[in-house]
Parts: sequence; C-alpha cells; structure tokens
Amino acid sequence: MPPKPAKPKKQGKKAPGLDLKTGLYRLTGVDLATIDGIQSHTALKVLSETGTGMGRWQSAKQICSWLGLTPGCKISGGKRPGGKTKRTANRAAAALRMAVQSLSNSQSASGAFYRKKRHHLGAAKATTATAHKLARIIYAMPGKGTAYEGLGEHAYGEQYQQRVRRNLRHKAKKMGLILVYAETGEAVTD
Repeated sequence: MPPKPAKPKKQGKKAPGLDLKTGLYRLTGVDLATIDGIQSHTALKVLSETGTGMGRWQSAKQICSWLGLTPGCKISGGKRPGGKTKRTANRAAAALRMAVQSLSNSQSASGAFYRKKRHHLGAAKATTATAHKLARIIYAMPGKGTAYEGLGEHAYGEQYQQRVRRNLRHKAKKMGLILVYAETGEAVTD
C-alpha cells in the first residue's frame, strides 16, 4: 500500500519541493521511510549509491561489505588482530551512520539494539553495527516486497531475555547442572 503523501511544511531555501516518500515507493515498491531512523532523504541517498535493484549483490553480506560496514578479516598467526572495518568514502554508509544517531533516544527495537551495543562496544562500533543492521533491512525490503514491521523497545528486550535464558539452559545442560528459578524455587526444564 503506497504511503500517504507528506503534509506540506514550510520549505527552507535548500529543501526539495517534492514528495520524496511517494517517489521512493514508486521506485522500490516498499516504503523505506518506515524503517526506524531512516528518513526519505536518507533512503534516497542510499538508493542513489546502491541503485534500486539489489540484484547486483547475491546477499546482504556482500552489500554490507561493499558499504564498509563489516569487520575486517585479517588473520595473522592464526589469530584476528582486531576487527576494524575497511575505510571507505561511500556516501550510503555515511548516510546510514548518520541515521543511527537519531536512534540513540528512540523507543524502538533498533534504538534498544544501538544502546545495548554502545554499552558493550563503545559508540563508534555500535554505530557501525547498527548501520550494518539498517543496511541488511534496506537490502531485504525491496527484494521481498514486504513492509517493515519494527518491534518496540519492550518486545526487543523480551526477545533478548528469552535468548539469554535459552543460552543459560543450554550451557547448564552441557555441564550437567540444573537451573532453579530464584522466585519460585522450581527447576527450569526445556
């Protein structure tokens, strides 16, 4: 279903005088502006660099590598001495990194992902990881022709907690241990 046309706003001197959202929908068949953090002008910048047909790349991994949003793969002595991303002057990657900055206070799943990564990795790596996630979403939407259905922050937190519990149960089972809920005192079973 095509997006509703944007309401006309006061136009600045450099603001485009056209409805980008509808034009992007015509080009791709999906509304990329529904992705958390992605505005119409950001989607336009990304599509101007990558093109509307994502058939150039066989997978999302390839487009993310082209954008410079994947960790390095240097190996020295059988070990990876750091995982810096390759330096690139790609405008699409820069636009995605800028879009991530709007997610720092967002009450969306992408915002929660960014904040969690920022806590564990630091701001720079979290920005790259979240931009990588946004690039994968942008790659998948036109190909599948599906609309973006973002989870809220609460649903993302629930999924994360379930994943942690599942991993704990798996580790305990491997070690021959039994997990017990602190509140109820009953054993955790699969």
